[in-house]
Amino acid sequence: MTLPALEDIAAHHNHQIGGGTDPIPGLMRIETSPREKATPVLMEMIHAVYPHDEVFGEFCTVNDYIDCPPDALFDYLADTRSLEEWTYSLRGFTRTEEDGLWLAYDRLGTETEIYTRTVANRDARTVDYHCAWDQGKHLWMIYLMRVVDAQVVFNKPGSVVLWTNCHHPFYDENPYPDAAPPQRPVWVGDFWDMFGAGHLLELKNLKAIAEYRHRNGLPITPDWMRE
Repeated sequence: MTLPALEDIAAHHNHQIGGGTDPIPGLMRIETSPREKATPVLMEMIHAVYPHDEVFGEFCTVNDYIDCPPDALFDYLADTRSLEEWTYSLRGFTRTEEDGLWLAYDRLGTETEIYTRTVANRDARTVDYHCAWDQGKHLWMIYLMRVVDAQVVFNKPGSVVLWTNCHHPFYDENPYPDAAPPQRPVWVGDFWDMFGAGHLLELKNLKAIAEYRHRNGLPITPDWMRE
């Protein structure tokens, strides 16, 4: 049985072009693009070398397997203070007067203040860090993370961490220059081309920390974070 998939879009499209059965522009399905036609397109997409802008243009994604139970790893990541341990440069987290908002310093920007609010969903095991340099009113730097049960996707215990960033336009130009410390030589967007490598480095940090604690019977979330 064939379900009425895309029936409304096809009808609208055909009406717009005055009838006919032309495929919807940009859509490739086996009904309109048989395997013989699709294979060359797929092969073209599998470049031996990818242009830098294609890899690090609009999105930055890193993933890894971590030998640590997913629920324990989620609990650790869901606490904003975990960033003190596994990130490369975020240090000195303290609570602000606003509930759930934390202040720290990003050492990449020397004495740059960074504000962070963590939005976590236990059912989906998603942990999103909403951050911004210099000010805490508009948290536009969003770090999207998901912890997946490796038993489901790899048939073995542990976790898979998926981490994606989107290239917000503010990375290209500081929207709050008046909030920046005087004579700071860099802006966070200056590092965008290094986000892939930098985030992979940090994900390896996370892996090393979580696996060490799990392997040695230590709580994944340390006691100092429970205070």
